[in-house]
Amino acid sequence: MKKYVAFLRGINISGKNKISMPELKAEFEASGFSEVSTYLNSGNVVFASDAEDTKPIIEKLIADKFGFEVPVYVISMDELKSIISNAPEWWNSGAKDKYDNLIFILSSDTPEDICALVGEPSEKLETIQIFKNVIFWTFDRKAYQKCNWWKKTASAGIADKLTIRTANTVKKICK
Repeated sequence: MKKYVAFLRGINISGKNKISMPELKAEFEASGFSEVSTYLNSGNVVFASDAEDTKPIIEKLIADKFGFEVPVYVISMDELKSIISNAPEWWNSGAKDKYDNLIFILSSDTPEDICALVGEPSEKLETIQIFKNVIFWTFDRKAYQKCNWWKKTASAGIADKLTIRTANTVKKICK
């Protein structure tokens, strides 16, 4: 069996798309996934499966059992660990004034397409770097409202193409 991580976008935010993590775990197990664990209340699920394409199974499971649709990003644990091991030096440096994120693309867009849509990062306030199919992104905690990427990644037409996780979340999931 291969280990995977599923990132569910837009659950348990401001009382919308509520899913309890114990229920989600139980539904994953009932659907044939094993070694299921969840992390935080924001839709991070680690699981094992023999299935090659787990995304449609998970999307159907959520629609059938919880009554709504959410975008799902699935990545093998090996691929996620490879991405983290290739992070740029500035990402997750431990600097308290920085906020580090990893952007996963839900749409058929490439990271280059997303960069073109969002535009250049704000000089001296944020940094981005593409690696394979993800974007490493760091911004200044105190000046986040001045950051181009902070505003644009949450805007209509772009936000629904992405799911974003903090460096701490991704690193804890990979342990």
